[in-house]
Amino acid sequence: MKYPKGIKPRPKKPASKSRSFDGRIKYGQRGMTLEKDLDQTNQYYLETGRAVIHKKPTPVQIVNVDYPSRNKAKIDEAYFKVPSTSDYNGVYRGRYIDFEAKETRNDQRFPFINIHAHQVNHMKQCYDQGGMVFIIIRFSLYDESYLMPIEHFLPFWDAFQDGGRKSIRYQDIKDAGLLLKQGMNPRISYLDAVDEFYFENGE
Repeated sequence: MKYPKGIKPRPKKPASKSRSFDGRIKYGQRGMTLEKDLDQTNQYYLETGRAVIHKKPTPVQIVNVDYPSRNKAKIDEAYFKVPSTSDYNGVYRGRYIDFEAKETRNDQRFPFINIHAHQVNHMKQCYDQGGMVFIIIRFSLYDESYLMPIEHFLPFWDAFQDGGRKSIRYQDIKDAGLLLKQGMNPRISYLDAVDEFYFENGE
């Protein structure tokens, strides 16, 4: 795979199947959204002292406010604005971490329509400053979530910007990312994948 100038992706271990502790493939709790799973995971990481990672609030543009009394205000009309940055950020093992979470029901590809150019640009800027930056992509029909480092994502994005494919194939995401293990606590063990990608010997 050809990577943008200056980007040197770290070697990674082959992805493994997501299984429960008894070795069986885990299908429990299907239907939970990726965002909810990540919120539970981040709360667990915070409570156990492993990392401090939070979801950024979605920006809202307030259009009309009603003041029924001097000390009360009621928002009558407001609209969600398009986020200018990624979904989550924080600190892990002394380094800045920043990532986007996306979910698709497509079983063969991840369409680029699901992500905005300014979000990718923000993540590239964070990466250029030494941050650990990635995208977590869930294929909901398979109940599979993959962590894909931004340096692996960018070649596909840059090709799209130059008139190439409008999506990343499911198989390409499997090859370039790591399948995330699912369980109870944490719900999605994405920091284990971060260890493999960004720290020597996964330690």
